[in-house]
Amino acid sequence: MAVAEITVVPLGTGTPSLSHYLAELEKIVSESGLPSELHAMGTNVEGSLEEIMALTKRLHFRLFQLGALRVSTTLKIDERMDKQLTLRGKVEAVRRKTG
Repeated sequence: MAVAEITVVPLGTGTPSLSHYLAELEKIVSESGLPSELHAMGTNVEGSLEEIMALTKRLHFRLFQLGALRVSTTLKIDERMDKQLTLRGKVEAVRRKTG
């Protein structure tokens, strides 16, 4: 299991407002069935590396289908072989250290 942060930004849309595009991407993330958390600068997801890569590719190319002339995608992946990672577990580990 891996966790990832995905940020996909449409460029060349002719408008500074991106919420319409990002709402479409959030639907794809939700329909993927992967645990996810939308935040102000992207989306965190957990799943197998293959699932995360496939989802990222779908998100990236969906923006072209919606008319973006250019798409910038940033993907950060955290994967461990010694134990299972979850979004919740990563946050709880930090809170245990600070709390």
